[in-house]
This record gives sequence, structure tokens and C-alpha cells, in this order.
Amino acid sequence: MTTRSRIRGPPLLAVAERSLRRHGADQISLRELAREAGVSHAAPRRHFADRQALLDALAEAGFARLDQELRTALTAAGEEFEPRLHAMAAAYLRFATEDAALLELMFAGKHRGGADRLVAAAAAPFGLMHDLIAQGQARGVLEHGDPQRVGVVLFATLQGIATLMNGKLVAPELLDGIVETAVDQFARGSRPR
Repeated sequence: MTTRSRIRGPPLLAVAERSLRRHGADQISLRELAREAGVSHAAPRRHFADRQALLDALAEAGFARLDQELRTALTAAGEEFEPRLHAMAAAYLRFATEDAALLELMFAGKHRGGADRLVAAAAAPFGLMHDLIAQGQARGVLEHGDPQRVGVVLFATLQGIATLMNGKLVAPELLDGIVETAVDQFARGSRPR
């Protein structure tokens, strides 16, 4: 089952997410959303005060789904650090490449002033990444120090791969091999000296 078939939330939110994939965030409007959903043009206002509230709801749902997908991958990987690291990286990149427009909306919204709910929603999936780095440090697999500093290197690597894939600079069929290589190189380069 792909990420795209797991849309959660009110039907209007599902329609908005499909529109986001097809047209991007700039083209989403409450009126167009109502038309696509087959409801009155006033109906979306019962759920969303304005367009920004709709975009924030999409981003918040995206962070919740990313969190769930990372949790599922980590649970399936077992307790050993390196399989968990590979599983988390693969799950993140699958999300980032299947839902590039949503990921972009999530990050853009999170950094907007007054987006406290999005910052809180982002804390869950990024907390999982932080905890995984801390686990690697506790087990002596990764260098000690600030887990956030070590984690930023991993996140930058994953985000860079996602950008290359989404920009069609790398063939999609190469993703799995690139993820494996990147995670192995990260783990080797972050071992205690």
C-alpha cells in the first residue's frame, strides 16, 4: 500500500491532498476544494476558517502520517540499531518522494510565525529520529555528543537524496541502493573515533 492510498481525515482534507499533489499548494482554494468535493462553496468554511487553516491541517496530517510510517518501519526493523537506521531512512525517503508537495508544505508551514500546532506535530517524527541517533550513541555505534548535531548530518543527507529524486536528477529505481549506501556511509563516518 502506498502513502497515497492512506489519506486520513475529513473528506475535504482528502480532496485537498489530492489537489496538492496535482496542482501544488499555490493552486488550492476553498472554493475549488468545494467544487471538487461536490459540496456547496460554503461547506469548507465549516471545517477551515480560511485557506491557511486548510493548508495547516494538511501539513499537520502529513506530520502525523510521517510519524506513523516511521514508527511502523522502526517496529518492523527490530531492536538492532543499524537495521532500524536503514528502515527509518527508507521510510522517510519513501514519504519524501511519494508526497513531495506535501513534505514541502509541511516544512514551509512549520517555519511560519504562529504555527505552534505544526511545530508540535513535527516534534513526533523528528523526535523518533533524535531517539534513534541517541540509541546509536548509547550502544557505542555512533560518536557521542549532541544527538541533534549528529542527526542533522543524517537528515541533510536524506533530504538531499529526496531533492535529487524529486527533481528527477536520479532515476527512481536507484533509490533503494542510494539509501543503503548513504546510511552505510553515515554510520561509518559517525562511528566513535
